[in-house]
Amino acid sequence: MNKNANVNGQNKLGFTALQVAIQADNDAVFDVILQHEQVNPNLKTNDEHPALYYAYLKLDVGVSHYAESLLRHGVQTDSLYSSQGCADLLQILIKQGLRDAAVHLAGHARNLNHVNVEGETALHLACQRGYNELVSKLISLGANPNLLTNEFRQSALHYAAQSNATECIEAFIRHNISLEQSDNPDEQKILSNFNLRDINSDTPISLALNLRFKDLVPLLISGKADINMRNGKDLTLLHQAIIKEDANTAVYLLDQGVDINALTSENETPLQLAIHCRLPEVVDALCVKGVDMSAPDRLGNCALWAALDSGQEAIASILVSHGADTDCWGPGPEGCKQTLLHRAIDENNETAAIFLIRSGCDVESARMAGNNGEGSEEVKGGHRPLHLCCMWGLENVARALIEHRASVTAQDADLKTPLHLAIENQQDQIISLLLSVPEIDLTRLDKTGLTPFASALTLRNHKSAQAILDKLPSAAEQCNSKGQNFLHVAIMKGDIESALFLLTVNVDVNSRVQDALLAPPIHLAAKYGSETLVRSLILAGARVDDKDSQKRTALHVASEAGNAPAVTALLQNNADYDALDMAGDNALHIAVREGHLNVVRVLLTECSIDAECLNIKGRNSLHELCRYGKDNAAAICELFLECMPKYPINTPDVYGNSPLLLAYMNGNANLCRVLVKANACLGTENAERVTIFNYQVPSKQLLTKLLDQLAQSAPWAHTDSCQECGKGFSITQRTHHCRHCGRALCNKCSDQEVPIIKFKENKPVRVCQVCFTVLKTGSC
Repeated sequence: MNKNANVNGQNKLGFTALQVAIQADNDAVFDVILQHEQVNPNLKTNDEHPALYYAYLKLDVGVSHYAESLLRHGVQTDSLYSSQGCADLLQILIKQGLRDAAVHLAGHARNLNHVNVEGETALHLACQRGYNELVSKLISLGANPNLLTNEFRQSALHYAAQSNATECIEAFIRHNISLEQSDNPDEQKILSNFNLRDINSDTPISLALNLRFKDLVPLLISGKADINMRNGKDLTLLHQAIIKEDANTAVYLLDQGVDINALTSENETPLQLAIHCRLPEVVDALCVKGVDMSAPDRLGNCALWAALDSGQEAIASILVSHGADTDCWGPGPEGCKQTLLHRAIDENNETAAIFLIRSGCDVESARMAGNNGEGSEEVKGGHRPLHLCCMWGLENVARALIEHRASVTAQDADLKTPLHLAIENQQDQIISLLLSVPEIDLTRLDKTGLTPFASALTLRNHKSAQAILDKLPSAAEQCNSKGQNFLHVAIMKGDIESALFLLTVNVDVNSRVQDALLAPPIHLAAKYGSETLVRSLILAGARVDDKDSQKRTALHVASEAGNAPAVTALLQNNADYDALDMAGDNALHIAVREGHLNVVRVLLTECSIDAECLNIKGRNSLHELCRYGKDNAAAICELFLECMPKYPINTPDVYGNSPLLLAYMNGNANLCRVLVKANACLGTENAERVTIFNYQVPSKQLLTKLLDQLAQSAPWAHTDSCQECGKGFSITQRTHHCRHCGRALCNKCSDQEVPIIKFKENKPVRVCQVCFTVLKTGSC
C-alpha cells in the first residue's frame, strides 16, 4: 500500500483484498485497508456480492466488527443483484436465511420499499419466510405494507397468510394498533390494509381459508379483515369456510357477525351450502342466528327437504328443533300444491316421510290446486297421505302415520278409505296393519256402495276378506242400498268363487234380501246360479223350501228362470214340488207359462208333481200353457200328453175356457192342432158362451184347418141352448149334436146331413152348417 499497490485490485473471482480479509476474518488487515484513502468498499465480486455482504455473513455467526466498520465508513447498503431479479442486498440476505443480518441491515437500509422484478419487497420476503422480528422492524421503520407484487398483485399480508406466518400477521396488527393509538403518528408509516385483493380477488383472510389455515382467520379478523368481503368466485368468507368443510371457522365467523343471508353467484345461501356440505354444527349455528329456513334453493327446495333428500336426518332434526316448517307447501305434480310429506311419499322416500311424520307434520291434508287451478287431475282424487301409502305400498310410512293418529277412516273423493285402496292394490301387509287399529270403521261405503269387505270379495282377495271377517264377523251380513248382502251379490253375479268363500266362513245361508220380495240365497241361486251353487247352498244348510214374500220356493224361481239343472238339484234334495205360491201356482204352472220345455220335462219325469192342480184362477198347467203359450207351446203340450196320456184336456178354467179355446183365442195354431189331435172338445163354450166357432177373428182359416184335421168325431158339447142360434133346449126343443164337431144344436141348425167318409160314416149323418160346408167345399 505504501508502494502504491492497488488496494481495489480484484482476483479472477472478482474479490478485492478487503473482501478476502473479511472472509479470512483478518480484522487487522481489514482495518488497514479500510483506512486507505483510495479503497472502494462497494466493489462487487463476479457474483455481485459487495464487501458488506461478506461482513453480514460474519455478523450472522456473531462477528459484527466488519459490518459496523463498513457502515461507519458509509458503504452502500442497497447494492443490487441484476442476476437475481434485481434484488437488493437486504432481499438477498432474507432469501439466504440470514435473519440477524437482515434485521441489522434493515436499520441502515436507505430504501426499504425496493422491489425486485417480481414486485416483491423485503417485507414480502420476510413474511414469506415467517421472519417476524424482521417484519416488525421493517414496518416500524416505515416499510410500506400495502405494496403489491406484479403478477399476482399480492401484499405482504397475502404472503404471510400463504406461509401460515402467525407471528408476522401479529406484527402487522401491533403496527396498526400502535399507529391508531399514537397521538403524533409518523406520516411516513402506513397502516396495513387487511382487505387488499390479489389477482383472484382473494384477501389475505380468504386466501388463508383456501389454504385451510383456519387458525389464521380469527387473527386476521382481529386485524379488521372484512368478514363479508367476497373473493373472485363471489364467495364470502362464510361461503368459503363451508365449502372447505371447515365447521369451526364457519361457526367462528358466525359468532363474529358474518352476513348469514349472503348469496353465492348461484343464489345459494350459507344454510343451503352447509346442508350440501353436511355440516350440522354450522346449520345449528346458522339457525341460532335466525337464518331463513324456508328460502328455496336453485332447485326450489326448502332447507328441510334438501337435508332429507340427501339423507341427513341429523341436520333435518336441527332444522325442526329450530322451528322449520315441516309442511312447507310448495309446487307439486302438474302445478298443484303439496306438502313435503306428499312429496316424500310420491318419490318413495320412506325415510324422509317417516321423519316428517315424527316431527309433527300435517298427516291429514290432501293436495290442493294451484293458485290458478293447476293440477286439478292430481287434486281431484282427494288422497290423504295414508291413502297414498296404501296405493304405493309404503308400509313403514303407513305405520308411522297410524302411530301418529292419522285417520284410518278418512275418505277420498270417491269415498274410499285407506283400507279400500289397500285392498284394491293388494297391499296385504298394510291391510293387516289397518285392521289392527281399534278405531277402524269397516262399514264405510265408497261411491259404488262397497264396503272394504265388498271390495275384497269383488277383487277376489279372499285373504283380506277373511281378515276383515276375523275383525268384524258381521261384515259379511252387511247390506247394500238394495238390501243385498255379499252372499246375495256374489250369487247374482255368478261369482262362484266368492260365494263358496262366503260359505266356508259360515255366513247365514238363509239370510233374506231386505226388500219387498225377501228372497233367500237359494232363490237367487235358483235364478242366477249354477247347479253347483245350488247344491253348495243346500250342503251349507240352505232350506230348500224357504218361501219369499210371494210364497214362492226355490223350485218356483228355478222353473221361472228355466234353470233345469237347479230344478233337478232341488228335486234330488227333497224339495216340495207341489208347493203353491200366493197365486196358487206350482212349479209346473210357472214353467209352462214361461215356455221352459227343459224344466217341464224335469218336473214331469223326475217327480210326481200334480199337473192337474188348479191355481186361484181355476187354471191348471195346461190352461197356463194355452193362455201364455210361447213358440214352443205345442212341444210342451205334446210332452204333457206323452207323459200323461189321460190328462183332462177339456177341463175348463174358472171362466169356462177350455185349453183349446184359450189357445184358439191366442191364435196359437200349432197348439190348437196338438189339442185337436188329442181329441179335445171343439164345442166347449165359456161363461160368456164364446166358442172357437163364434170367437171373432179376422179369418176362419184356422177353424177350417182344425175341422179338416179331425180324424174322429169330436167329443160332444153339453149346453142349455143351441150353440148356433142360441135357442134354449126344452121338451119340445130337443138337443142334437153335430156328428163332426160335437156341438150341441137345435133341430133346425143341424138339419144338414152328409156322410163323413174320414170317420168311416158312409151313411149321411146330422152335421152343422159349418161342418157341412167344410166337408163339402173344404172351407167355412
